[in-house]
Amino acid sequence: MIKFGTDGWRAIISKDYTFDNVKIVAQAIADYIKEIDDKRPVLVGYDTRFMSEEYARLCAGVLVANGIKTYLTKKPTPTPVVSFTVKNMNLAGAIMITASHNPPQWNGIKFKGDYGGSALPSIIAEIEKHLYKNEVKFVEPENNNLFSYIDPDKDYFEHIEKLVDLNLIAKSKPFAIIDPMHGAGVGYVKTLLEKYGIKYIQIRDERNPYFGGVNPEPIYKNLGKLIDAVVQNNADIGLATDGDADRVGAVDEKGEFIDSHRIYALLLRHLVEVKGLKGGVVKTFSTTNMVPILANKYGLKIYETPIGFKYICELFLKEDILIGGEESGGIGIKNHIPERDGILCSLLLLEIMAYYQKPISQILDELFKEIGYHFYDRVDLHLPNEIKEKTLKVISQNTEFAGRKIKEIQTLDGYKYIFEDDSWILFRASGTEPVLRVYTEQFTKEEVKRLLDEAVKLIEKMK
Repeated sequence: MIKFGTDGWRAIISKDYTFDNVKIVAQAIADYIKEIDDKRPVLVGYDTRFMSEEYARLCAGVLVANGIKTYLTKKPTPTPVVSFTVKNMNLAGAIMITASHNPPQWNGIKFKGDYGGSALPSIIAEIEKHLYKNEVKFVEPENNNLFSYIDPDKDYFEHIEKLVDLNLIAKSKPFAIIDPMHGAGVGYVKTLLEKYGIKYIQIRDERNPYFGGVNPEPIYKNLGKLIDAVVQNNADIGLATDGDADRVGAVDEKGEFIDSHRIYALLLRHLVEVKGLKGGVVKTFSTTNMVPILANKYGLKIYETPIGFKYICELFLKEDILIGGEESGGIGIKNHIPERDGILCSLLLLEIMAYYQKPISQILDELFKEIGYHFYDRVDLHLPNEIKEKTLKVISQNTEFAGRKIKEIQTLDGYKYIFEDDSWILFRASGTEPVLRVYTEQFTKEEVKRLLDEAVKLIEKMK
């Protein structure tokens, strides 16, 4: 059965993610576009996963068969580049073939709205209504006058150069290790660093549908090669993007991982204090308390949403939003598109270092001295649905956890225990994988580990 999750439809290749099912989803998207009577073209992009280009070609063939003018990227292209191109070329939307950070055996389809961002929940609901409604139409797209290839990189790079002071970065002479994790981001940060004569080494840049044996998600456990490369080469920073380059992760000059929460806090401070920008600040339910602390300091309105960038995107479209981000490393920024962009965020981290003329670890320490130290981690537990449901039922009824009194249980998206010092732990079923995630933010590394260990013990008892 085809069902859209937190960010589009994802499934295991050859099990549910088949040629036929991909065409069924593409037909539903075509029917949605025809229903709203949008005559503009649609873009199809794809990542570096197994057969992604063939799935993209099938989608293009369905769109063309439905009388929709269609562009297909010439090569694997990051999601933020596809989203930017939708807005830049005034298109009806885009289909992106990607499973983002999921394991290698997965693939997926994201739909991007004409505003250049994640499909809103209302759009996804309309597309789902069209599933299996009409017979799939398909033609071989090549040699059809409604079909053509496109290379959107040039316009995207020109736009990014307006948002980041690459001359300032070049003057500071940083040395960066770039890690696209075998994903669609290969060559993108590299192209701009090369243009401005900024020293870099790019690793994991060959196409590998198995992603070197790790999930293409820029979190600590998957960045061993980046950490090693930073330390061995005495680099100033390591910058990683996920499988479709809409998420960011980083490593400091000592080889210490910088998680998405710290990146978000650094970017927020930089946008306000250095770039002089204002606007609302959006965080998802699993994102750091550092964000509201800084937003309150600057007098900026703070919004909290369920997990999924589509909710952040909706606020970007309705309100004057400066920055919006989620725990997964997806961060969107004002004056760009209402979309996550790991490439832009990577370059802004270099700009932060260039402005302060200090190592990124020192800049972080100074931030912590200002707002307090915050430590975070997460565990992902693969569980059958019945165990997940049983666990969540027990969790919903607790008044204490790990010897600590629960001040409040918030249920915006999962079950979030708020302790008396406002630190927290969140239990949530993933919207894209058969996984129960446990997230926590505490004031010491030791307490983070203790609470996650206690959570794992609790869940193991449910089996």
